[in-house]
Amino acid sequence: MKPIKRLVIAICLLLQAVVPSAAQSPLQPPGYRSALIDYNTFESIPPYPLKTDFSMQRPIHMPVASRSTVYDPFGGGQSFTVHLKNIADNDWCYLLGKSQVISPYGGRGGRHHAGTDIKSFPNDTVRAVFAGVVVMSEPFAAYGNCVQIRHMNGLTTLYSHNVKNLVQTGDYVEVGQPVALEGRTGRATTEHVHFEIRVAGQHYDSELLFDHDTHQLQRHSLQFDRSGQVKIIK
Repeated sequence: MKPIKRLVIAICLLLQAVVPSAAQSPLQPPGYRSALIDYNTFESIPPYPLKTDFSMQRPIHMPVASRSTVYDPFGGGQSFTVHLKNIADNDWCYLLGKSQVISPYGGRGGRHHAGTDIKSFPNDTVRAVFAGVVVMSEPFAAYGNCVQIRHMNGLTTLYSHNVKNLVQTGDYVEVGQPVALEGRTGRATTEHVHFEIRVAGQHYDSELLFDHDTHQLQRHSLQFDRSGQVKIIK
């Protein structure tokens, strides 16, 4: 992506911080494929471009991490659809190279595991799965060194236990850009990446996004609604 186009996208995202949400039209910066979002159900992006998404259970304006507020991508609507099947091959990237899942999303030891643990080797390069803006890059509790990235398709992705973060809050990152190095900071017994996808603070199984066995993007559409439900549309 040319520097000027990258700058335009970053400015569009940051302008949301000062433009009231109700006055915004759907954000479609130059160079971004509008087919990724169903704009009939995606009304606006609220003005929280540098806020993180750790909890859906708390009130939307209550901080849950430093400088954080839960981000709501629904705008005034009840649902929105992400068309993964329309994403070009050069607009997505698997987060690690040769790797495997060592702990899936879901129940684990009587607790709910909010992400997918993926292991390759210590200090391996962790890459952004889509382009977006870094909304958090710092240590956070048991997550250790954590990076969260806000994407224009309404998703937020999280990469944690990093031995080192390679980006800073507010950075615009390209798809496939290195954002961290695999580690075991925080509560971790081995080097790996704890990977999450979130919408409005609610976490979802990352298998909805990727086939972790083949490292391929799923080729379906995902319809998210405010209740926390997600529907797969073939």
